[in-house]
Amino acid sequence: MIMFDRITGPAAARLLLATAATLLASFPAALSPARAQEPAKPAQIVINDSGGDMQATMRKIFYKAFEDRYGIRVVTTSPPDLGKLRAMVASGNVDWTVTELTGQEAIDAEKAGLLEKLDLNIIDLSPYPEHLRQRQFIFPKSVYSTVMAYRTDKFPGENHPKSWADFFDVKKFPGMRSLQNTPLENLEFALLADGVAPDKLYPLDVDRAFKKLDTIKKHVAVWWTTGAQSVQALVDGEAVMGTAWNGRVWALMKQGAPLAIEWNGGAIKEAAYAIPKGAANSYWGQKFLALAAEPKPQGEYANTIGYPGLNLESIKFTAADVAPFMPTYPDNLKKQFWTDLVWWSENGNAIKERWARWILEN
Repeated sequence: MIMFDRITGPAAARLLLATAATLLASFPAALSPARAQEPAKPAQIVINDSGGDMQATMRKIFYKAFEDRYGIRVVTTSPPDLGKLRAMVASGNVDWTVTELTGQEAIDAEKAGLLEKLDLNIIDLSPYPEHLRQRQFIFPKSVYSTVMAYRTDKFPGENHPKSWADFFDVKKFPGMRSLQNTPLENLEFALLADGVAPDKLYPLDVDRAFKKLDTIKKHVAVWWTTGAQSVQALVDGEAVMGTAWNGRVWALMKQGAPLAIEWNGGAIKEAAYAIPKGAANSYWGQKFLALAAEPKPQGEYANTIGYPGLNLESIKFTAADVAPFMPTYPDNLKKQFWTDLVWWSENGNAIKERWARWILEN
């Protein structure tokens, strides 16, 4: 035992400091913030996703990487279901560690208090587009665009529609069109065709948009309701141009279909991940989202699926022959606008009711 009361002056001070340093070195685990705060690893976490090919690719690239890094098994369920999420949180029996949601569902879930807050000390969103970097509850999982697609045999070379004004010009670019059976983005496309600047779209002038849509309604052969239907209408020749999700068009282009994408005026939307309120292993959900935010796996994922992540560095890890067909490719990104899902969350119900009436009118 050291008898401090028998040592005085500078010698005592030096001895006290040395003893404190020795004691601190003896307990590194107890005093390390990372070790002190990190909970025990569970045997597994549960991620609820879209299933199908997307789940298989997520398994290959993201889930396996998480399992290898942390030794925690990833169990998957599907499909995303806002109603089920709501019921889980209300009952206190939350099965999912992380769940996928559409962008608009995620906004609704956040408003309803169904989500855990993101830990931005764990998840690095700094390489993301500026408006996404301070997300509080919704993790930007991936991005896709509703774009204009057209048949290259009908509009070869440079003689193709290059704007929504062209899309609405049935004299200059004759032939039937296809559009999704929803007001979401069709209103935006109509306003762009009518001369509204992309950065002036919101709040939408709904009356003006419907008035513009009136001018093209009789030239729409297909009001599609699924991604497969959107491109099939073009492949079968029911329409010479139409809206479609970029990944659907690109998949058929790879197979030799006479299709092309016009990125000008494309509408970008995000798919989301979120951690349900009360999830048992939420810390490890945060760690999974941190991995999902990294650029390399995002870039590799895009090579297969065609819907890249939103880390702007990820395009560097996407194959050179694939990158130009991604919404986040710099030349494509600058031509598009971000769909304001917050505005749609606040105004969408009334507009959808109006759309349902409008679509039935002659």
